[in-house]
Amino acid sequence: MATLRERKSYRDQVLRVLYEAVEGNRLLGITGAQLRRDLHVPEQDLAAACTYLAGEGLIAVDWEPGNTPAMVTLTHEGIRRMEAEEERAATGPA
Repeated sequence: MATLRERKSYRDQVLRVLYEAVEGNRLLGITGAQLRRDLHVPEQDLAAACTYLAGEGLIAVDWEPGNTPAMVTLTHEGIRRMEAEEERAATGPA
């Protein structure tokens, strides 16, 4: 089982990779297989990260049997969060 630090890292990585892959477009998504390849995250930890993020309303997940993400998309709230982080990074520390 992943540590708390690893779980948080996986969640952040899922959001970042998804946001970059779809360029902030809610109509686009990526497959769970692509996420797994890009992140090198164990399948069970990827499923846990996606479940958490979906529960927070940041992503939407279509599931395959066995709790495997088939398709993952950002929600409106997920895009807003990632855009806010991008803006913070661009302006630097206050």
